[in-house]
Amino acid sequence: MQRVTRAPNLAVATLWADLLRHAGIDASVQRAWAGSIAGEIPPDQALPEVWVDRDDQLAAARALLDGLRHAPQRDWLCRACGERVQGAFEQCWNCGAMMPC
Repeated sequence: MQRVTRAPNLAVATLWADLLRHAGIDASVQRAWAGSIAGEIPPDQALPEVWVDRDDQLAAARALLDGLRHAPQRDWLCRACGERVQGAFEQCWNCGAMMPC
């Protein structure tokens, strides 16, 4: 069993572990409730962690989460209203049209 990463909170840790499991990587969340004793122990030691069950899946898990954290940012021009949309948005903030394929 190997630790993949620490998460900023339990919700994110759970989402990351679910993403890994969906990709076929056996993952679990450890220290899920350690946040309740932050202050008694150093705060960075109370963060939830995502672990993989099999050591040979560690590199794949880290690569998958790294890709999630560094998703490409796209700029596109809305065909419906001409507004420039920046970032990871797939829908125009101005008119609601979907990003063209």
